[in-house]
Formats: sequence, C-alpha cells, structure tokens
Amino acid sequence: MDTKQSAFIKSDQMAAALRRRFAEHHVYLLDLLASPGSGKTSTILATIEALRDEFNIAVVESEKASTADVERIKAQGIAAVRVDVDSACCLDAEALSCAVDELDFARLDLVIVENAGSLARPADFDLGENAKAVILSVSEGDAKPLECPGAFRASQAVVLSKVDTVEAFDFDRQAFCENVRQVNPQAPIFPIVATKGEGVEEWATWLAEQIRAIQ
Repeated sequence: MDTKQSAFIKSDQMAAALRRRFAEHHVYLLDLLASPGSGKTSTILATIEALRDEFNIAVVESEKASTADVERIKAQGIAAVRVDVDSACCLDAEALSCAVDELDFARLDLVIVENAGSLARPADFDLGENAKAVILSVSEGDAKPLECPGAFRASQAVVLSKVDTVEAFDFDRQAFCENVRQVNPQAPIFPIVATKGEGVEEWATWLAEQIRAIQ
C-alpha cells in the first residue's frame, strides 16, 4: 500500500467516525467548497443571518495564515474555529476532527465548514459531511463546472455568487447552468448576491429543509 492510499484510508476512517458523532447529536455538517475570492465568507454570514432564529450554528474555517474571517463570524455571536491548512493545502477529516473538539455539540444544529482552496482537490476528501455545496463566483467563469467537475459532481447544491457582476465579466448564466447539468443533473443552483441578501432566502430554505430532515 503506498503512502497516498494509506492517507486516504486513514482519512476515510476519521470521516466515518465524524459522521457517527454528528449523527448521534443530530448536527448537520455542511462542507462548503470554494476558491479564494468566491464570496464564501459573505455567503456564510448571509446564511447565518437567514437561519440563526431557528438553528444554532458554528463555523469551521480552513484558512492559510489569516484569522480575519473567523473574527468576522465571531463578531456575529457565532462559534467559529480555525484550521490551519498551510501544510496540507486542503482540509481532511483528521484536521476537522481536531477542530470540532472545540465545539459544544449539544448546543448545535448546523456546522458549516468553509473548505477553501482549489476546487480541484477538496472534493476528494470525505469529511463525514451530510452534504457538500460548492460556491462559484461569476468572476471565475461559466466554464468552471467543466474545468473542475469533481467539486460540482460531489455537491448536493451549487451557489452562484456575485450575480450582480454578470455583465462586467461577460458571464453566460445559461451556459453555466448547462455546464453544471452536464456533470450534476440533480443539484439545485442558487444565484445570490450575499452582501445584498438577494437569492439568499431560496438557498437558506433549501438548507433548512436538509437540517430539519435529520432532527
């Protein structure tokens, strides 16, 4: 068995343990895949605002060096922990397991993992999540689902962010939707402008339905 295969087996075992732990406490784990600059933190903050009256939420941030996003989330009264991924370049179940040890599961309904980095890699790792969702900014281009099919194929939902900049980036929304459908015919697509709250209700309603289903 080579080192890479051994690492995947270990990660899968940790993911299974995490899945059992979250299920035992009826906590929904959302693995949010995103590239830098995609609007992931703004989307998380808008999601928190939409859901916080019904659900208790915590966030795990996988960041390189900066603590700024964690502090923004904590400022909203939400539990947040940071995982340093400098050496690994992407989050795995072992690192996530250490991070969630800081959370009070008895008080939570939803944990959002901000799985930042290249969309080409995070989809490879099972984190024990209930669902993956991918955030794509308009600035990343309408062909991204075909360039990084793994992330889109693995996701149960797709969030298209910053849709108020479509004209500036010559982004073809119809082509984007068709490209998503090529790799994932089932996942709903939610166009949003997180900073203005546009489209957030539809996305939050979908997520709330998933959370209620495990409670």
